[in-house]
Amino acid sequence: MPVLTWLTKSPAIPVPGILETVSVTYPHGIGYPDMPAHDQLILGDNLAVMSALLPEYEGKIDLIYADPPFFTNRKYPARVGRGEDSRRPQEWRLAEGYPDHWEDIDAYLNMLYPRLSLMHRLLAKTGTLYLHLDWHANAYARLLMDEIFGADRLLNEIVWVYHGPSPIRRAFNRKHDTILVYTKGKDYTFNVDTIRQPYDPTTLKTFASSPKAGFGKIPNLERGKVPEDWWYFPVTARLHNQRTGYPTQKPEALLERIILASSNSDELVADFFCGSGTTAGMASRLGRRYLASDVNWRAIHTTRSRLVELSAKPFKLSMERASQIPLTRLPASIVHLDQNSLSIEAPYLENLDYWEVDPAWDGRVFHSVSQAARPRKNKPIRDKITLPANTYAVGSTKIAIRLVKISGEEQEIVLGGGEK
Repeated sequence: MPVLTWLTKSPAIPVPGILETVSVTYPHGIGYPDMPAHDQLILGDNLAVMSALLPEYEGKIDLIYADPPFFTNRKYPARVGRGEDSRRPQEWRLAEGYPDHWEDIDAYLNMLYPRLSLMHRLLAKTGTLYLHLDWHANAYARLLMDEIFGADRLLNEIVWVYHGPSPIRRAFNRKHDTILVYTKGKDYTFNVDTIRQPYDPTTLKTFASSPKAGFGKIPNLERGKVPEDWWYFPVTARLHNQRTGYPTQKPEALLERIILASSNSDELVADFFCGSGTTAGMASRLGRRYLASDVNWRAIHTTRSRLVELSAKPFKLSMERASQIPLTRLPASIVHLDQNSLSIEAPYLENLDYWEVDPAWDGRVFHSVSQAARPRKNKPIRDKITLPANTYAVGSTKIAIRLVKISGEEQEIVLGGGEK
């Protein structure tokens, strides 16, 4: 079998990072305080993160979706403004998203190869890996996947087709991505009936009009068909109710099909380049457990905000020790406590993107019981949070408030023993 080689290629040698749980989030108080948090969001370089997960998760992940950088040699900013005119990008408020810049293809492959090797180790025997790339590097990745999984483990080469404007004038518009699907073994999960779709009305009309349609083969028209290996889903830029502002965000329908096809209820789904958090959000919505990580702080923050909106179960936030985020302490005087409600003074709201409350702060792991995120449209963030019933007794415990500014700065306020 052909093997891809390059001058600096070397075997993957895992160097485990040190993961520390910093918070447990109960979306709008759901499950607090007794429901265990099986799902996990992790900030850190996924090479160190996956290596650290091996002792607990090797051979136990049922589905991995990987959406790494594409070798575009571009830098992608994140859009952090709200309510701006989508037709006027020069007026958008932007922040650092993530870089996809490499010295050469060798440097890119040095990043990708060990990570794919670790994903193979983490997959269950019946597991499946979906590797999402485009024309820049998918040919190289195909050879790497053949080497790691075996060429006979290629299940599909899926083409995701979309449309939109393009500046290209000297070639056909490049309007598709490639998703390479590999299975760990010969026995794998594929839930064909969960992904069937209705036949085209023209097909239904054809079979209704002639008994000879289909050359004698009559499909089950009511049951629907299995999708072909080319999929059309609009890009997220056209889906106003899904857009987070995070660059290269993938549509929910794309991940929904992947998760339904290649995992079962309560199985474990992972995404180690989680970006805007579509995989984790859809996994939670579809009754799967998830692991999601990213090296970029804004990706983790965006994912956390989406999970608060999409999820109905608690999740942990962990950080690889080298990626710890410092917290700036703010004076308690900017927060006002009235019974079970907390409010923040107006001057601090203008640049606030997210805030959350732990009503029984133990000084170690932050238990987020109530959260407020800045709306997608141009509306102010809520200035008041009401704690769920029975989560706080006035005067009996410390309250901690954590705030995230649009700039990315994280801040903390602690009210001692219920003091105002």
